[in-house]
Amino acid sequence: MKKQQPQISEDRILEASWELLGEDGIERFSLRRLADRLGIQAPSLYWYFKSKQKLYQRLANQVSKIIVEEFHAEGDWKEQLAGLAATVRNVLSRYPCSTQLMMMTLPHEPDIIRFTNRMLLCVEATPLEQEQKMQVATTLMNYVFYFVMDDYQHERNVSTILKERGAGALPGDEMIRLLDSMSETDAGLFRRMFTSGLFELMGTDGAFEFGLKLILLGIEQVIKEHEK
Repeated sequence: MKKQQPQISEDRILEASWELLGEDGIERFSLRRLADRLGIQAPSLYWYFKSKQKLYQRLANQVSKIIVEEFHAEGDWKEQLAGLAATVRNVLSRYPCSTQLMMMTLPHEPDIIRFTNRMLLCVEATPLEQEQKMQVATTLMNYVFYFVMDDYQHERNVSTILKERGAGALPGDEMIRLLDSMSETDAGLFRRMFTSGLFELMGTDGAFEFGLKLILLGIEQVIKEHEK
């Protein structure tokens, strides 16, 4: 009796894609490995997605849809941008490699366009020029994307070190030895900040909010100059 192929759907493909991205990262992701996860032959995937890039587009579109659904605009432009940034960070943090996917894809999907449009609406009431409004949205998202991606990569790096050297290995030990081998001129300030634990604040809510505050204050200053 001929073995029956597992039933798949676009939703199941997307679900399996997130699982695979969470386990191995985007570097090792492939349609062949995805097909193995689904228990099908790789060519079967092409009925749904003509290429890996098309699949990436759809995954990014899915993330964009969730962001739009979870973001609720309130207050003035500054409060809206702060709320949008927090929502984007929250959603991206729940979907592995979603930041990379958002950065690798073009806005050729409906929900990616809706997401971009929603960003622009946050500053539509400001007196900025249209190109400045676009720059505001781009700058804010670049900050959020980098913050999430940097935190994600740091966690992966720590995990790799622990796997290679054992659970008792401390990633900071090697850094301390390196810093101790360098002169005060080359590494003094960096060494004091590192040993005092300041770098442990990286990736925290406090660090995110402070960076966001810097950006919003900068935008506010540009608006004030524009109004003069």
